[in-house]
Amino acid sequence: MAKTKTLEDLFLDTLKDIYYAERKILKALPKMKRAATDEKLAQAFEKHHSETEEQIERLQKVFETLGKSARGKTCDAIEGIIAEAEEIMDEFKGSPALDAGLISSAQAVEHYEITRYGTLHRWAKELGMKDAAKLLNETLQQEWKTDEDLTKLADITVNAAAKAPENA
Repeated sequence: MAKTKTLEDLFLDTLKDIYYAERKILKALPKMKRAATDEKLAQAFEKHHSETEEQIERLQKVFETLGKSARGKTCDAIEGIIAEAEEIMDEFKGSPALDAGLISSAQAVEHYEITRYGTLHRWAKELGMKDAAKLLNETLQQEWKTDEDLTKLADITVNAAAKAPENA
């Protein structure tokens, strides 16, 4: 008879999912940075790249606290979000709307990460994993801040620039 799955099993499974996702995001960010035409947006992607490296290190520490090796599990959700971002980069290349599309893609990534880290943080607390909960909360706060920064960038410059046809 199969072992009954527990919250701890679900926690580990979800941890593997976000670990895979973060590594995929790390690979996608340089391409998004190169595609960005707004300098502040390119800088935001650069900053998020180094934050993602930190987040991967934190996840590795969480795996260590569980006595498990850090291993990812294919995350179909992040694969889809990144595929959509690549589509936007292709379809809107050279367009004033490209940066707005890049921000929307980046925020789709952020919102996915926020749901995962929020859930993992709650579960870690529920399971009495204090160290893991602290590490996961650090990343969760970072993800909220990045999302907020992207919204500000969109509101201040990028969305207005996207409305105007080029050379108008």
